Amino acid sequence: MARRIAAGAAYGGGGIGLAGAAVVGLVLAEVQLARRQVGNGATPYVPNASGRYGRTYDTPGVPPLLFTMLGDSTAAGQGVHRAGQTPGALLASGLAAVAERPVDLRNVALPGAMSDDLDRQVSLVLGDPDRTPDICVIMIGANDVTNRIPPTRSVRHLSAAVRRLRTAGAEVVVGTCPDLGTIEPVQQPLRWLARRASRQLAAAQTIGVVEQGGRTVSLGDMLGPEFAANPRELFGPDNYHPSAEGYATAAMAVLPTVCAALGLWPAEEERPDVTRREGFLPVARAAAEAASEAGTEVTAAMPTGPRGPWALLKRRRRRRVTEAEPSPQPS
Repeated sequence: MARRIAAGAAYGGGGIGLAGAAVVGLVLAEVQLARRQVGNGATPYVPNASGRYGRTYDTPGVPPLLFTMLGDSTAAGQGVHRAGQTPGALLASGLAAVAERPVDLRNVALPGAMSDDLDRQVSLVLGDPDRTPDICVIMIGANDVTNRIPPTRSVRHLSAAVRRLRTAGAEVVVGTCPDLGTIEPVQQPLRWLARRASRQLAAAQTIGVVEQGGRTVSLGDMLGPEFAANPRELFGPDNYHPSAEGYATAAMAVLPTVCAALGLWPAEEERPDVTRREGFLPVARAAAEAASEAGTEVTAAMPTGPRGPWALLKRRRRRRVTEAEPSPQPS
């Protein structure tokens, strides 16, 4: 199914057909049924996390790394009260520590955004050719599912955004569509349908992103069995957006891939570890496995193979991140 969605996105086909559309329609009904419980505590306030992190690593003549967040409310950090609790801030401070260089974070993510907003966001990011990011992280997809956007269209917009950023010289890491089946008020059997639609989109996103030279990390059920075990701790007060602990859990899983994309991870860590069930797979199979196991990374490996393009699937060890507040960027 993910292969069909991705092919439809690339070549303009329908992609999922009536069965997939019916699933998405049922997911929407599920969300509407849960609306009285989901989002009641939401606030439009999003902390401004843009700024410089890791000033202690300032070195004359060495420029800071430029890091940009794009996407929806999850990328923006809606649901927490301090800038340092947002995923962008957590990733920026963690990246600064690993690289031992200051990091300038710019966050252009928009709460409520769907994949068709990525074109606008990328144009903002690339508006200044002298400030092309070294690394971009995109988190997108949940609003596409709940708003019944055809997944072929979602993947088409995401793939185009990754292509533009990669062409400009930026590394790209995409946190794929989270598992909407983890939203606590959503009940069975529609919880299962929400999970299915989310995972199908996440797998198709992975295929599209990898084909454009990006990397993906599956957000799934917010990256870890502890999310399912402690939903009240890892969800925010609106029962929809992550809490500070939830964002930290996500950032811990994404950070190693961000570092690897910038060549900051030891070479031995880049070889597949068979004891962790890592290895080279056809991209569609790797995408399906990643969608079913949160925190799994997929990156391009070989352009051709017996079953089409191949990818490297890795299950990286999470890197702890700590809260840090931004310093204003120098003018």
